[in-house]
Amino acid sequence: MRLRADFDQPARVHPRDYQWLASPMPGVERMMLDRVGDEVARATSLVRYQPGASFSAHTHGGGEEIFVLDGAFGDEHGVYPAGSYLRNPTGTTHTPQVGAQGALIWVKLHQFAADDSAHFVIDDADDGRLHQHQAEIVSLETWTDSCPVGHNGDEVMVLSGCLRILAGDYPSGSWIRLPAGFDGQWQALEPTRVLRKRGHLRRPI
Repeated sequence: MRLRADFDQPARVHPRDYQWLASPMPGVERMMLDRVGDEVARATSLVRYQPGASFSAHTHGGGEEIFVLDGAFGDEHGVYPAGSYLRNPTGTTHTPQVGAQGALIWVKLHQFAADDSAHFVIDDADDGRLHQHQAEIVSLETWTDSCPVGHNGDEVMVLSGCLRILAGDYPSGSWIRLPAGFDGQWQALEPTRVLRKRGHLRRPI
């Protein structure tokens, strides 16, 4: 499968366009944002766990990056409430499970640089830098006006508020990816909080 797989072109998903697909595990659904591959894939997704749902134990062949958008995500190592940021580098293993709240997470798979071995959890993350490895920067930011797009590629998940870019308005729940070399400005139509990744799209896909 190749979905929004041309990383030299802008890509965006508005919440009105969500299409939830069943995963191999009952009670777990995915909204695919970009994907290169089939069940094992380089992928960015929203994953929705119904209350009490779980996923089978698995090893991260290329790393896993998670931000908990709603509810509480968990595994055998702990419980991570909304606002938590997790990095599980290549070779780590876990068994996801959620409680009565269920969970909605943003997740990236198979996208770690080979030498990025940071393994950590930030609970209830505040605005600021969450992680940096070489040119790649992950941060939580609140914008009240405009912000330049990163020259080495920019990707945001809108957590609250509304952004204007590419002649469209993107409210909370929107995902936008802009390629390296894109010349433009993010414009916040109201105070807008985003999960932002930049500097990560120049690596070969």
